[in-house]
Amino acid sequence: MAYQKGEGKSVVIALGGNALGDTPQEQLELVKNTAEHIVDMVAEGINVVVSHGNGPQVGMINNAFAYASANDGKTPEIPFPECGAMSQGYIGYQLSQAILNEMKRRGIMRSTACVVTQTVVYPEDPAFQNPTKPVGAFMTEEAAKAKAAETGLTFKEDAGRGWRMVVASPKPQRIVEFDAIKDLMDDGYIVVSTGGGGVPVVEKDDSYHGVPAVIDKDRSSAKLAADFRADMLVILTAVEKVCINFNTPEQEELTSMTVAEARKYIEEGQFAPGSMLPKVEACIEFVQQHPEGRALITSLECAADGLKGKTGTVITA
Repeated sequence: MAYQKGEGKSVVIALGGNALGDTPQEQLELVKNTAEHIVDMVAEGINVVVSHGNGPQVGMINNAFAYASANDGKTPEIPFPECGAMSQGYIGYQLSQAILNEMKRRGIMRSTACVVTQTVVYPEDPAFQNPTKPVGAFMTEEAAKAKAAETGLTFKEDAGRGWRMVVASPKPQRIVEFDAIKDLMDDGYIVVSTGGGGVPVVEKDDSYHGVPAVIDKDRSSAKLAADFRADMLVILTAVEKVCINFNTPEQEELTSMTVAEARKYIEEGQFAPGSMLPKVEACIEFVQQHPEGRALITSLECAADGLKGKTGTVITA
């Protein structure tokens, strides 16, 4: 099955980092299942760009270097942006390989490409004034305050478990490698990009500089999809459909929402912060920037049927 340039709908799929497991070995097994569902879409002639979270993975990398540096005196501490890039590399390698193997198994004559991606954020973003996202290893209050004095980084007490570095979660403004990602997609590649929301960078003196921050991967995926003018943004989660009155006797599954309806539900507090809320907000951002597009929230297993309109929750302008 060969690809003809210019064919097919374009879809950006956002995978959660927690769906990829806690170790490289576990992830290698899980991505085989993920690849099967993604290739189901490719088999329908859809042009797919895959983004992914990296929360557990970037934390693991950051912790490993921090532990080694503290205990052997030889291993250097690795800055947080570089940890993000490392996580993009190894997750992207495993995802790309699994998708490529599944396409070969089905006789689909297409290839994959993994792009380590930078995302521009504004240095004056209010999030930098109040870092809240905990990352890295736990430490004592004394060690945390000494580290803060040495590096200028921010450390906070984390739920009684110790002190951790906290970073900002600024809003994505631009995907640096956008043109390359689009060219690859237009040429028929299944592209893995914008992992973990992209490595956050600021522009200074006409150059890019990495900053310690975590960008919400659903918001970066929405930005990427809007800039593509993709036909659909697909945000994958643990449930088949978005619900209101979740976990109550009045729980109701939603098949569709307009932006106005979604905003009303947000005002009512229907969606949990840190869970469904950022996914719905990302979908709103996508369809507001690209009103002809549609956003879909569903589970990985239901994604192919969701693209056919059979299930999931669709958000429209």
